[in-house]
Amino acid sequence: MKSMNKLYFIPALLLLGNVVMSNVIPSDNVIPGEAEGSASLSEADRFLHSHSPVGMTRSQCSVGMTPPINDSLILARQTAACPASSLVPDTLTMVFIGDIMLHSAQIENTARPDGTFDFSGYFPDIEDDLRRADIAVANMEFTLAGPPYSGYPAFCAPDAYAEYMAGCGIDIFLTANNHILDKGETGLVRTLEKYREMERSLGIRMTGSAENPDSAASNMPLIVRSKDFTIAFINCTYGTNLSTGKKFPGTYMMSDRETISAAFGRAEQAGADLIVALPHWGIEYDLHHSAEQEEYAVWLAGQGADIIIGAHPHVVQDADTLTVMSGNKERKIPVIYSLGNAISNMSAPNTQVGLMLTVKAVERPCGDRILPPEYEFLWCSLPGRLSQSHTTVKIAGHIGKKEEWTREYEYGKMLSTYREVLKQTGLKPENNKNRHRR
Repeated sequence: MKSMNKLYFIPALLLLGNVVMSNVIPSDNVIPGEAEGSASLSEADRFLHSHSPVGMTRSQCSVGMTPPINDSLILARQTAACPASSLVPDTLTMVFIGDIMLHSAQIENTARPDGTFDFSGYFPDIEDDLRRADIAVANMEFTLAGPPYSGYPAFCAPDAYAEYMAGCGIDIFLTANNHILDKGETGLVRTLEKYREMERSLGIRMTGSAENPDSAASNMPLIVRSKDFTIAFINCTYGTNLSTGKKFPGTYMMSDRETISAAFGRAEQAGADLIVALPHWGIEYDLHHSAEQEEYAVWLAGQGADIIIGAHPHVVQDADTLTVMSGNKERKIPVIYSLGNAISNMSAPNTQVGLMLTVKAVERPCGDRILPPEYEFLWCSLPGRLSQSHTTVKIAGHIGKKEEWTREYEYGKMLSTYREVLKQTGLKPENNKNRHRR
């Protein structure tokens, strides 16, 4: 695992349809690079940016502009009032991806005659992002119950699947989900045992479930220290498909608000600079969050969550920013209701689009800590379309490259699904962070 040792979060998704911010540029849901009458736009014109340059007012912004994002200038203005001795150069970068699934077709496609599995085609397009992050987090929606392996409805993956994910740079495994008990109590116990072994051998961390009260005390919340920051992760689920009928071994339930609230208290006692709430919730395949999700998000924000990042619906959902009072201070809490799938065999409407979210934090004792938000849409491609393997790619990097696809209709499906997700969720085409590294 990467070396993980008062800050404020810098959420990478504050440019959402129902969030009002002074530096958001209104824009149509147009997919850059696919403008009518233009066979190939230059890369510089392929993205509509949802940021204005520092100093540009909302009235000065217009649809379709691609203003540059000057990170250095923004940070300089943020830090101008601070004495040089108080400035901390470190920036903490966290990356979150959604549901990591393993359906029967994935098991069959990756199985080799010698009994091993080859998952190497899954994340080559995003593993650099996961490895570069100080902390990378994913929802592991399967068990490691041992052979025989199975997909839906009772997921059981080879141990090598989790090891591959760790090798791609995922540091924190989230286990609070409806499938964690698919193989009963013995399946859960073996899963947690394997993750404990991987903690020792590969340096990963896990949260969301526990074998006993002692292990619960160590991972609820999960406290991670990276650079000069202390981050608490609180992972819980609306329910499980099967039940053990007892609290341990088990997973943390959203309905057990007493336990969840106590976890927030322990996070504060541990001196957490940032509390990340990670609920497994919502209505499957619905691009809009439910009233129940919103009510629980408000409760989580009131408990002390600094950012809320959800999973479970298998599609990207809309997002929001909640306003809560902490004493006499107003706090803004971003809520990303669902990141969608990170890898799966699903092909139902909208299930192949996912979201990779980056959250940055800069410690500045004398003021706000804000950097431009960064997020990217992903496409979960099935075998025989883009490669012979299931593979997850960045949509922005494949727009205008129809020739790369073995099956042309899959390219068209990616574009149409992307448009629909943008339209229904109100999210804006991403500001591609890779562009600004050039």
